[in-house]
Amino acid sequence: MNTDMTGRVALVTGAGSGIGRASARKFASNGAKVVVTDLSAKSAAETVALITEDGGTAIAYQLDVSDHDQVEAAVAFAVETYGSLDFAHNNAGMSGRPYLLENVPLEAWNQVVSVNLNGIFYCLKYELAQMNKQGHGAIVNTASTAGLGGTPLMGAYSATKHGVVGLTKTAAIDYAAKGIRVNVMAPGTTATPMLDALIGTSEEQKASFESSSPMNRLGTVDELGAAAVWLCSDEAGYITGQALAVDGGLSAMMGAGSGEEG
Repeated sequence: MNTDMTGRVALVTGAGSGIGRASARKFASNGAKVVVTDLSAKSAAETVALITEDGGTAIAYQLDVSDHDQVEAAVAFAVETYGSLDFAHNNAGMSGRPYLLENVPLEAWNQVVSVNLNGIFYCLKYELAQMNKQGHGAIVNTASTAGLGGTPLMGAYSATKHGVVGLTKTAAIDYAAKGIRVNVMAPGTTATPMLDALIGTSEEQKASFESSSPMNRLGTVDELGAAAVWLCSDEAGYITGQALAVDGGLSAMMGAGSGEEG
């Protein structure tokens, strides 16, 4: 089996921290040249510095995935810089604040949809066009276990993550015969900056998240990043259209569906 990605090119969104940073570093450690994109130029540059310190090849690119023109330009930049686009990990997302549905501000709903759902669509649109020209490619989208079941008070987040799963499955069917694989990763609750922002310093909330998993712990960004890269690798060459729950067994339990990516 082959995990060597030498000479190939990966683009990762939301790669300035958390799971995106971990997957970008993993792509690079496997030999890929990585386009590290993030809304924060500073965070993207910090990820690139970590990769280059480890002997890898990467370049930073500031990207707002909710802007389709920027996404189109980012894909073009990857191809212009490194010559192709072989892998993509569409990871950028946001959680939003918890609300009962009747209390969700329209602005908050639209923002979550714009980033989590429209952003994945824009990435798929332009990545698939490039990969279709090449005749090959592999894409992983980050959803959440919130995309596999309902999540209390997180209607916008859960709805968008369900949408990501549906988009992934449709893309996988449409492009399977064209040499392009598309899968989705559904993280359970993972120790990321996004989760830190959600729970703050509450040890009680942290303990609650930990106990919700059969493994009684949070996932790590390295575990999630490795799963995303594996789904893109040749080792997963006959896998497409699948939603891989990387959640410590959470989704195997009745009523599971709480998770954060980042």
